Amino acid sequence: MTTAPTRLRVEHLDEALGIRTSAPRLSWRLPDGAREQQAYRLTADNGWDTGWVESDQSLLLPYAGPPLASAQRVQWQVAVRTDLGESPASEACWFETGLLWAEDWQAGWIEPGTMPAGPKGERPAALLRFEFDVDRPVVSARLHATAQGLYEAFVNGERAGDAELTPGFTQYDVRLQVQTIDVTGSVRAGRNALAVVLADGWFRGQIGIVRAADQWGDRLAFLGQLELTHPDGEVTVVGTGSGWRSAEGHVVAADLIAGEQVDLRRLPRGWDTAGFDDAAWAPVGVVFHEYAGLVDSPAPVVRRVEEIVPVSVTRLPSGAHVVDLGQNVNGWLRLTDLGPANTRLTITHGEWLGPDGDVTTDHLRPAVPFLPEPLSAGQVDVVVSAGVPGEVFEPRRTTHGFQYARIEGHPDELTVDDVRGVVVHTDLRRTGWFSCSDERVDRFHEAARWSLRDNVCDIPTDCPHRERAGWTGDWQLYLPTAAFLYDVAGFSTKWLRDVAADQWPDGTVGNISPASKDEGRDGPVAFLNGSAGWGDAAVVVPWELYRAYGDVQVLDELWPTMVGWLDRTERMARDQRHPDRAAARPEPAPHEQFLWDTGFHWGEWLVPGEEIGDFGAFVAADKGEVATAWYAHSAGLMSRIAAVLGRTEDADRYAGLAAEVRAAWQAEYLDDDGRLVPDTQADHVRALAFDLVPTELRPAVADRLVELIRKADTHLGTGFLATPYLLPVLADTGHLDVAYELLLSDSEPGWLVMVDRGATTVWERWNGVSADGVPYESLNHYSKGAVVSFLHRYTAGIELTDPAYRRFRVQPRPGGGLTSAEAAHESPYGRISSSWSRDGDRFELHVVVPAGTEAEVVLPDGTSSAAGPGEHTVTCELENA
Repeated sequence: MTTAPTRLRVEHLDEALGIRTSAPRLSWRLPDGAREQQAYRLTADNGWDTGWVESDQSLLLPYAGPPLASAQRVQWQVAVRTDLGESPASEACWFETGLLWAEDWQAGWIEPGTMPAGPKGERPAALLRFEFDVDRPVVSARLHATAQGLYEAFVNGERAGDAELTPGFTQYDVRLQVQTIDVTGSVRAGRNALAVVLADGWFRGQIGIVRAADQWGDRLAFLGQLELTHPDGEVTVVGTGSGWRSAEGHVVAADLIAGEQVDLRRLPRGWDTAGFDDAAWAPVGVVFHEYAGLVDSPAPVVRRVEEIVPVSVTRLPSGAHVVDLGQNVNGWLRLTDLGPANTRLTITHGEWLGPDGDVTTDHLRPAVPFLPEPLSAGQVDVVVSAGVPGEVFEPRRTTHGFQYARIEGHPDELTVDDVRGVVVHTDLRRTGWFSCSDERVDRFHEAARWSLRDNVCDIPTDCPHRERAGWTGDWQLYLPTAAFLYDVAGFSTKWLRDVAADQWPDGTVGNISPASKDEGRDGPVAFLNGSAGWGDAAVVVPWELYRAYGDVQVLDELWPTMVGWLDRTERMARDQRHPDRAAARPEPAPHEQFLWDTGFHWGEWLVPGEEIGDFGAFVAADKGEVATAWYAHSAGLMSRIAAVLGRTEDADRYAGLAAEVRAAWQAEYLDDDGRLVPDTQADHVRALAFDLVPTELRPAVADRLVELIRKADTHLGTGFLATPYLLPVLADTGHLDVAYELLLSDSEPGWLVMVDRGATTVWERWNGVSADGVPYESLNHYSKGAVVSFLHRYTAGIELTDPAYRRFRVQPRPGGGLTSAEAAHESPYGRISSSWSRDGDRFELHVVVPAGTEAEVVLPDGTSSAAGPGEHTVTCELENA
């Protein structure tokens, strides 16, 4: 008898509590061994029954039952018919709506009676509280909460939920997330207390490389509605409004970048429980803010996901302690020995140690051309002990990027038993694994995975310390890698909604989303937005989500944003010419209407050995060869997206546009002998990856790329945009050996240099730590780690061919002296794995294919076979073993 479907999910969530959609999408996995689904039947406890529906679809089917009400919980099941027969119904899954409509809110926004004040980065948090009575049984209790600022809520002294940094980071002018928290276990009969710590966060605190503050307002506010459901179905509502009280307390400063300062002597003990005397506290202010922009999140929440035991705690001659976690992380320290009363501990977090063994943060100080002098690195926490037994310091209103921490001021000896590193980020479900016979490669893969983890704290950031900004270019380059390693579907969808919200009226897509005022269209660096390869994230990211997860809805939702971006690009190419081109060729050639050579572009960015001396000259330089390549690439993707969406006319138009731009690129950047100008590694990579050169020229272009690599003493010369494509391009053009030589290079610039010099995350620069141990800029940037996708797709050989891996290829391409490799990916349909080993000239491959999918297995000798669900082992003989 066939088994039941498993892994039921709602949207892209494992727990769909507080969703704000009237048609949540449902997914399931087929019974083990099933080749294909023939029909499904969905049933729910609200009377919905689809009957048997003939369909092979099992991903993201919209709920179509009775209309949903606010705060409604629905349990649903699915049964399927497959080639194995009819299954029993699955175990039940559930979803629960939040407050769907503005009129569902009975609570009002409140502000602290006295607004916390002070210089940016040094403002205290406010404490808010309210007491209420419960005079009859409660079967469920839900707190719907959000804030302008960061909030941490408590019910009767117990923390409400386990999410951190709520309500999260969005484009607050348009979207503000609401959390729905199950607090049933914390509500008691009789007197109860609801309490909140409210701090600056992203809304009012320092943000970005320029440390701007008050970017969405200069006042904090909180909105909370506690709904208590009784056995008879009646609901009691306790909401924010008049009657709440506020004060400042023990959190004397809280800032995401600067750090958090806590004076436990000022902790009003019992303030978050019933019976506390708040007569001296000030009444809150009740203020009017709209409810229309309140949204749920399609992403998992930020959590404390792991605790790390330090590898060492050492004492410096100065008396300070240095904690080494052995791993560069995003999060904070939890300290359980705070010393006697009045002990003041200062904790400075950093990524590297100086020659004296002390923590250094100089390389993390923002120093960019438009700032008069470097700014503070921040990342400093302070705690003052009250001397109360059991005191613990754990900041909850800041995060740091660090491996090392200096603790100053402790009179006694601290040990590893007194300190824990707490890893904090969006609680993504892991979906990808890789290992091989080369330990250094494995270490770099782990560094790339950790850099991803450290930079997914509610948005995809470039780094977890210096900027913490949602750079669009970084995420579009890394997303295919990220989507193999973790389930980033909901996380990326959340962020894309901010990209759409941030789009300028003329179609410009910003460098950063969510964009603060200082980094947006009205800020001092507005002219730096709209770059090729960065703005193209509006097209690339939705497309890659569709490929990885089969999500058509995200394509449809982002379609207007994509069109706006391509319209702007098309307009600029048609109507503008770069001054240098106009001077050299006063009469424009016909193809120039498809050359994009105006506006600001970051270009290849961070090419090894290139330094920007004159930033003005860099801004003004013609980077048309890069921008036009991206123009052609995005236009081609738009055609494919339009076809998926059934927009036939748009698909034809964008296909024609892509062909015109491709022809223009060839006319401008191929000389009469078919050679590329400019003659760089990056441009050759892009020409091949984006299919810009005629088919007959591809071998010559690939050969020239290899020549340039050899001229660089077999080192890469690519920067930010081309590096993710470098090794795949070499492998696909018959130069697999060169790809492995670059991958395994042990001299700078190269990936393994990082792990050889002690990196546990990926560096921003190829020389992030010099040979003599000096750090430069961020040591935790995931972009260069996109190379590990080569390990997944080429070394292990797992490559999707149809969306969501419904059909995929397993084609390992061994090389570099590796004798074994294995990878696994938890696809939407189930686990895929590829594991191979070689012994002399014998090659053995073991493949696992999940239910409902089909694989093409290709061996190194070229033999190919189809593989259905189950386990398969195949072998071949290798030439030149």
